[in-house]
Amino acid sequence: MFTATLLTPPEMPCLDPHLVESLCNAWGGGDVMWLAPDEAAEFALPTLPDNRWSVWDDLQIKQVDLVIQPTEGRRKGILLADMDSTMIQQECIDELADAVGIGEQVKGITARAMNGELDFNEALIERVGLLKGLDRAVIDQVLAQRITLMPGGAALLATMKAQGAYTALVSGGFTAFTGHVADVLGFDENRANTLLFADGRLTGDVARPILGRDAKMQALNEIVAKLSLEPSHVMAVGDGANDLGMLGLAGAGVALHAKPSVAAECDIRINYGDLSALLFIQGYARRDFVL
Repeated sequence: MFTATLLTPPEMPCLDPHLVESLCNAWGGGDVMWLAPDEAAEFALPTLPDNRWSVWDDLQIKQVDLVIQPTEGRRKGILLADMDSTMIQQECIDELADAVGIGEQVKGITARAMNGELDFNEALIERVGLLKGLDRAVIDQVLAQRITLMPGGAALLATMKAQGAYTALVSGGFTAFTGHVADVLGFDENRANTLLFADGRLTGDVARPILGRDAKMQALNEIVAKLSLEPSHVMAVGDGANDLGMLGLAGAGVALHAKPSVAAECDIRINYGDLSALLFIQGYARRDFVL
């Protein structure tokens, strides 16, 4: 059995009941269940539809996300999340660079790295090198003034943790940011790269080994082993090329507002919903959210 979930932007819910019923009937689905009025609905399917992706394309025009996945085991016991442009709305290194006047130069490198056009580790070293001499106080300023949480993240963490899930923030960014975000949202652990400072200023380098694509996959494997679970119990979410390894290993790999080249590699693509979509696709109704 499979479950089809349809989602719209929570700030502007526009899910047409006639559209949902028509699709359900066309695919021979079961009764429609509304997870949130005008925002999210689901129905059971006996088989995976052959025209799944052509329908997905049509729905995207209407700003509707469609996710189809096996019904069994869709509620996960582990959440593994990227940070930049996933749990927060910014790229931390871009914000640091912008604060010191080299934002456009660094943003260009970041965009190419996240799209898989550049080696992640080399791109990180290059960008951090451009920040050499940055005063440590700038990090605190960026955290306070420039970093905002992705909508739906607090409910995602609180709801999954209330059901006993283990949560880990695994970022190719920096511990100076992940520690703060993990504390605010309640992650059980966080892993990221460590910026190196001397006399209160950035040396232009990061500690080795660099946490990139392979390290995110390693984190997933280490966490499931520690908890005596399997990768199938993991929901992973990210947006960049360095997330593809962990998204592919996880039982549910979610490309959230991802680069096109990244989304193309994933079966679960959320382009219009926010992080609360990760609860809807597990079968939680909005009334079940822990806020």
